[in-house]
Amino acid sequence: MSIYANVQKGPAIEVFALTQAFKDDTHPNKVNLSVGAYRTDAGEPWVLPVVRRTEISIASDEKGNHEYLPVTGLDTFTNAATQLVLGSDSPAIKANRAFGVQTISGTGALRIAADFLHTQLNRNVVYYSNPTWENHHKIFADSGFTSLHSYRYWDQSNRQLDFKNMVADLEQAPPGAVIILHACAHNPTGSDPTHEQWKELAELFERKKLFPLFDSAYQGFASGDPDNDAWAVRYFVQKGFELFVCQSFAKNFGLYCERAGNLTVVQADASTKAAVHSQLTLLIRGQYSNPPAYGARIVSKVLNTPELRKEWMDSIQTMSSRIRQMRAALREKLVALGTPGTWDHIVGQIGMFSYTGLNESQVKVLINDYHIYLLKTGRINMCGLNTGNIDYVAKAIHAAVTGTASASNCQCKNNL
Repeated sequence: MSIYANVQKGPAIEVFALTQAFKDDTHPNKVNLSVGAYRTDAGEPWVLPVVRRTEISIASDEKGNHEYLPVTGLDTFTNAATQLVLGSDSPAIKANRAFGVQTISGTGALRIAADFLHTQLNRNVVYYSNPTWENHHKIFADSGFTSLHSYRYWDQSNRQLDFKNMVADLEQAPPGAVIILHACAHNPTGSDPTHEQWKELAELFERKKLFPLFDSAYQGFASGDPDNDAWAVRYFVQKGFELFVCQSFAKNFGLYCERAGNLTVVQADASTKAAVHSQLTLLIRGQYSNPPAYGARIVSKVLNTPELRKEWMDSIQTMSSRIRQMRAALREKLVALGTPGTWDHIVGQIGMFSYTGLNESQVKVLINDYHIYLLKTGRINMCGLNTGNIDYVAKAIHAAVTGTASASNCQCKNNL
């Protein structure tokens, strides 16, 4: 008998299973609203022009090589990433109280952060929003955290942030608990606290002695303004918090497969930097030894070259603007159709995702009858909508909500 005979098959990862089902689907009007990746109005992946030119420049440099990077990555990348999220005039950077280490995208940053918090600071309690990105629980559980909790975040009835109950749940967290916060464009709801609500949370964190861990996957991509999207992080730093920021450059640079990430560490005093950096180095060494160079080199060159950085800013404006246009168009069409319920939350949300409020049975109708693929929670990727499919999607949502049609008699099909 094989030594693997008793290994049980694990559950499918929903978003990847949906993507495969979409690829296998031969229906002419199929739509993929599941995977978190930007698409153009033609429904195609987009390589940012500035990224393409930078790739060519890097590949053409005869002085380039494929030697190992240091364990904690490319310094010009980590410095630029840390400045991007904290601001070049950050008091923490000026006082040498902040630094970054390169990671395997935002997921890798979260894992290194979780391992450090558990092994070096003896943290065992973590809170994440309900709902949240499904990988948050697994990452911290796999890192050894045994006290994992969620705090209420989404008000399904009113389709908005449930701030009152969020605060009530965080009031119950014990001192030292790690609290995962989405820096901007909350995944999956797209609903963020206001500046005043962030200030109230900072007061609560200070009073309760909670540890803020920001997951920053959409800086710049969310609003088109990196400074605006980093407001919450910078406010907490300004208030004197020690914290972690887990950064991804998948969305805002379109470098999904290059896995360029950064873990920014903010400390109260520069004297702890050497010890903290050394322990992060050992964690990375034991997991994957050192990070890949390609994506980090692209990000580094763009952020550190003024004319390239300006082009990048133009690109994130293009992406965020198209998403806002699709939000407005979907809401307008649902309202025009008289679809029951309120749809104002679609335009009130920000970033790549919208928590539509659709229930699981309605989602099944969309997938089975209309070949529109989305998560069972009703979360959709707004980038999957375009001028060629939005009428079809809106009419399908209307049919799913009202129970009035099936794919066989729907007259709203377009050639995508």
